[in-house]
Amino acid sequence: MSGPGRTLAIMRIGIVILPDQRWSEARRRWAQVDEWGFDHAWTYDHLGWRDLVDGPWFDSWTTLTAAAGVTSRVKLGTLVASPNFRHPAAFARQVTALDDVSDGRVLLGLGAGGIGFDSAVLGGETLPPRQRVDRFAEFTELLDLILREDGTTWRGEWLTAVDARNNPGCVQQPRVPFVMAANGPRSMRLVARFGQGWVTTGLGGDDIEAWWGTVAELSDRMTRTLEQAGRDPATLDRYLSLDSAPVFSLTSADFLAEQVARAARLGFTDVVTHWPRASSWYAGDEAVLVEAAALLPELRRAG
Repeated sequence: MSGPGRTLAIMRIGIVILPDQRWSEARRRWAQVDEWGFDHAWTYDHLGWRDLVDGPWFDSWTTLTAAAGVTSRVKLGTLVASPNFRHPAAFARQVTALDDVSDGRVLLGLGAGGIGFDSAVLGGETLPPRQRVDRFAEFTELLDLILREDGTTWRGEWLTAVDARNNPGCVQQPRVPFVMAANGPRSMRLVARFGQGWVTTGLGGDDIEAWWGTVAELSDRMTRTLEQAGRDPATLDRYLSLDSAPVFSLTSADFLAEQVARAARLGFTDVVTHWPRASSWYAGDEAVLVEAAALLPELRRAG
């Protein structure tokens, strides 16, 4: 099996803009992706990320709110928010506000949260994978509840909320879409229960063909998970982070087109690339991005 079987062969194209530039520079980028016609634009929801923690880094939610003011059509999201430093009662207020400011353009990327700076900076315990998924399950259920219902009280193993409010609620009803990161069986079951979208990074590897093999395996696993949960696989959007592969997707516009087509053949509805950086992570040439942006209609048809 190679995906859920799509009725429309149209691929949506998204881009991540890291929050590592002052707004005087970042503003141009967000406005540009809206003008170019990207379908969705994302930023990382971290307090600091890998070796970039020592450089400039800005808050994701403030950045997205500013981005909403310089865009009009592109959807905006976090790739991804996690319980590492988010609490659903406070986070729901931020989500609701951005959904209002953007007039219903929020895609809420969610994940279990990894180890590293985010999990250490607040002085808390670094959790093993099983406990991180346990916490993620509770976080997702509580966030879903608060965004849909007013006056939520909750006492769980990881989280507590007392009369948490959501008034006036999201512009998108019954709440903003959850685009949930998942590679393992338990997280995929959470996606089947709560997600409107699923995002994967594959399972790593130094060889791009091996990486694509893991992506195919995960896509099949997601389909089986949905079927076992009694959910039509066609009801879930599937997002692939192309730059988790060992080769940057914007190496050339032709290479991006090849990767988009491969993702479509595996049943993905959406792909995400990254705005090229001068060095280090996602190092590349902005001229390639400009060329790829001009080809967006063709890239969509590559699906």
